Amino acid sequence: MTASVSDAPQTRGHLARLWAFAMSAEARPARLGFLGAVLIAAGGLGAGSTRLHDPLLESLHMSWLRFGHGLVLSSILLWGGVAVMLLAWLWLGRRVVDRTATQYTMLATTGFWLVPLLLSAPVFSRDTYSYLAQGALLRDGFDPYVVGPVENVNSLLDNVSPIWTTTTAPYGPAFILVAKFVTMIVGNNVVGGTMLLRLCMLPGLALLIWATPRVARHLGANPAAALWICVLNPLVIIHLMGGVHNEMLMVGLMMAAIALTFGGRPILGVGFIATAVAVKATAGIALPFMVWVWMRRLRDTRGYGPVPAFAFATAASVVIFGAVFAVLSLLAGVGLGWLTALAGSVKIINWLTLPTAFANVINALVGMVMPVNFYAVLEITRIIGIAIIAISLPLLWWRFRHTDREALVGTTLAMGVVVLFVPAALPWYYTWPLATLSTLWQSRTAVALIAGFSTWIMVIFKPDGSHGMYSLLQVALATGCATLAWYLLSRAPEEPATPGRPRRLIANTPWPARGGGPHAPGVSAARRPAAHWPASRCCRRD
Repeated sequence: MTASVSDAPQTRGHLARLWAFAMSAEARPARLGFLGAVLIAAGGLGAGSTRLHDPLLESLHMSWLRFGHGLVLSSILLWGGVAVMLLAWLWLGRRVVDRTATQYTMLATTGFWLVPLLLSAPVFSRDTYSYLAQGALLRDGFDPYVVGPVENVNSLLDNVSPIWTTTTAPYGPAFILVAKFVTMIVGNNVVGGTMLLRLCMLPGLALLIWATPRVARHLGANPAAALWICVLNPLVIIHLMGGVHNEMLMVGLMMAAIALTFGGRPILGVGFIATAVAVKATAGIALPFMVWVWMRRLRDTRGYGPVPAFAFATAASVVIFGAVFAVLSLLAGVGLGWLTALAGSVKIINWLTLPTAFANVINALVGMVMPVNFYAVLEITRIIGIAIIAISLPLLWWRFRHTDREALVGTTLAMGVVVLFVPAALPWYYTWPLATLSTLWQSRTAVALIAGFSTWIMVIFKPDGSHGMYSLLQVALATGCATLAWYLLSRAPEEPATPGRPRRLIANTPWPARGGGPHAPGVSAARRPAAHWPASRCCRRD
């Protein structure tokens, strides 16, 4: 009782601060983005990744939104909402460049933009229907790693994209377990399942919001800029949350693991990485790089030699990872069959990966002078892409091992290589490297390029989950919007340097150790700890 009474003034204080923010000029991008999110939610009823048959809209006499003039109106609302939200994000990005945006502004704005999307139909992807169908497989006694949703005939199957009805689940046991519980609670109710599954993504977003500023401060970077890049980015707010993607859980768990490891809690860090891998395998890329971080902690704080420290960190990581993963697999009642299903992405053909892009270019150019078998060329380019990944990842792991910052750079580059050279990719895949990149690359040039790239990815895909990469009109539109986004931020005014206080570079400094001094190797104790750097002036300038 005492705790609840003492918490009441604090709660009122938080609400008062939020209200004051909402009424202030500082909240203009938040309010504008809120309007955009409302428009997306409204337009998504007819133009989003809607169900084939929608009794809810029929009962509300709103089925007309999905056809003819109604579909045109819905599309205008949805794309108008996307445009408004992008403008709000770019507006906030200019404040990131001049360092006037605060961490609280980013956190409050996230709430403004997110709330309307929690009530929307899925947008820009139909994956949520596959998730529910795969969860129903486990619920009904099938092994989703052995059979596809088509083996379990029910109403959920009606909305699964045809190419995925016969595909086994490529997701880890933790996520399959989440999907199972969702379908156990709502049955085969698609609307209820979608809403509840989206709520299940919120812990991932919360972990990302918690971890990103900590990693940024550890590296001497700007927490507000990092949140702008990897939380408020439309690829996260619209695609991951609006589209209901399990990447939200994976990225949040992975960033929490990195923050915990950097903060001197490697055992918890490995446990979080194992849980992230049990959602989606990609998170495992971070584990070998975190072994270097743990090794240096043992060497510098426990007096281990380099070889014993590495051996202990590696062995302990393997044991912890195996134990966590085994428990999650046991709870789900499944094995490792999902690893074989990862190859299911080869069914996707778009320009978002270099092997597919090169295959399309070769097909177009050579096809003008002689017949070309596109799929044969695609198979060769994809094999080359896999070879590049297999060679690059060990080299990156060895090259980026000396400091915490290097470990995160290596993780980012490794994820970038995977996204660029896997057989196929989708827009939300780029949120993997963006999460770690957000704490490493924050100059005005970086912010402008990230804005342009994110805008292009956002506009090139259609609200129903298809893409427009083979439409010259949509490619031109996406490129024009991306160029505008880049231009607006590349010309944004920076915080001026004043006499005696020049613009600072990003400092490669750790959090202060419990004893008060730095605890990362290679960092001079005389260097100023990152926790004392002003958050508004810690980033590299061009």
